[in-house]
Amino acid sequence: MRRLIAAAVLLPLAVASFLVSAGAPAAADTVCQVTDPETGVCLIWIEVPGTPGQPGEPDDDGPEDTGHGQSCYWDGTAQNIHKPPPGPVPCSSEYGYWSNNYNCYIQLVDPQPPAGDPAWQGHEPGDGAVYSCYQPQSDLLIYVWSADPPPNSGAGPTPREVATLAIDQMNLSAINIGIAPKPGPGSIGIVGMPVWMWAANPDSHTVGPINASASAGSITVTATARLHRVTWDMGDGTDVTCNGPGTPYKAEYGDRSSPTCGHTYEKSSAGKPGDKYPVTATSDWVITWAGAGQGGTIRLNGLSRAVEISIGEAQVLVN
Repeated sequence: MRRLIAAAVLLPLAVASFLVSAGAPAAADTVCQVTDPETGVCLIWIEVPGTPGQPGEPDDDGPEDTGHGQSCYWDGTAQNIHKPPPGPVPCSSEYGYWSNNYNCYIQLVDPQPPAGDPAWQGHEPGDGAVYSCYQPQSDLLIYVWSADPPPNSGAGPTPREVATLAIDQMNLSAINIGIAPKPGPGSIGIVGMPVWMWAANPDSHTVGPINASASAGSITVTATARLHRVTWDMGDGTDVTCNGPGTPYKAEYGDRSSPTCGHTYEKSSAGKPGDKYPVTATSDWVITWAGAGQGGTIRLNGLSRAVEISIGEAQVLVN
């Protein structure tokens, strides 16, 4: 049976600062978050399908994007209530609307208590209002006074929207391209010889992992981003997908092929614009997030950087 506490109980009320509007773009929308200062390339959010539950093994598409989560959640740990565990709840019920701040369903008491009732907390009728606060997890009903209606968490941001705020803090960037042969004048690769590709000077912003947290509308989310793979457009009609940042080339490797990320051109770059092949590296990230008793995955693609390299034919001297 529901327990009623007809006493003057005032629950803490946090300021609801909704940094993300309900009309925020969905993950599949094209949203220019960052523009590369060197190339002017817009860094684009893209949803990529994948295999659920997989951590991103070679040749698979990695974990799938798992959606938005729910903005209304229960968390009884502050009350030392651990069953049920923290998790999403319906944003409305016969008992009113859910408030994450109060951790209960809120409904205006009708009729309002008479003047002098303890539920008024010493205030007069008409000065704010008295609301019922029902917590079905503990079958607890209390009366609370509030100057303004307690925030309706169903109108607030979803955990995924808060996760995007954390991602914005990470300043994720396209990799700095390392490639042998080097770009620039006087550097020419040879048809049939291995080309090595890698992430030069890697750091947490270009290859991960990197963590960040963000809060909005009483929801706090922590996100972790990891580079899943890099797709290299080699400029000759070939795409090379490398699961990771690749291996930097060293002179002692000679004409060996890269063990992690390489390509071999079959034709010279002569006749191409500038007699060079344009090489573009595009990063594919996987971001996992947790908060509000929920968790999920966000796929981020479209972080690109490009260089140009020359590939020539080997010349044979005949006496």
